[in-house]
Amino acid sequence: MATVKSGERKLQILQALAVMLEQPKSEKITTAALAGRLAVSEAALYRHFASKAQMFEGLIEFIESSVFGLINQIAEQQDDGLSQAQAIAVMLLNFAERNPGMTRVMIGDALVNEDARLQARMNQFVERIELALKQSLRIAVTQGHAKEAEVSARAGLIVNLVIGGWHRFAKTGFRQLPSGSLQGQIALLLT
Repeated sequence: MATVKSGERKLQILQALAVMLEQPKSEKITTAALAGRLAVSEAALYRHFASKAQMFEGLIEFIESSVFGLINQIAEQQDDGLSQAQAIAVMLLNFAERNPGMTRVMIGDALVNEDARLQARMNQFVERIELALKQSLRIAVTQGHAKEAEVSARAGLIVNLVIGGWHRFAKTGFRQLPSGSLQGQIALLLT
């Protein structure tokens, strides 16, 4: 029987947790259920993570590195500020669709009964997204495509629209895809 390396097992645990979060009517995720899914003992989980909160932190780190890596790519590839803002918003919607379990983490649904610091970290994640959108909109101001007085309001509206799309996606059991109808609404906010 081949042994699994520590880093690989850690990744397997996080992947299993993400898959469990994709169940629309999932109950509170317990370490016992997670261990059962992986056919390992709970003690095996705790050899890789000190707590369930650390497991969620691993998912949050994946979300943050993925999303902000993509935001940086968009900023490098798009010179037009309005195009940047729209591309960021569309990317956020597409990211949710490709990662339904992560969507439940991003909206805080999966974090309700967990350590409060996890929700605080996701709140900070949303604030950083809004800052990135403001930066793109400020570029649009310098290009004459937007008004400085509207930067904060537009960024806030876009973030609220994206979060609303994430919520609807999760609350409909991942059936109501956010990218379809919301792309037009985002474009409307940027005109």
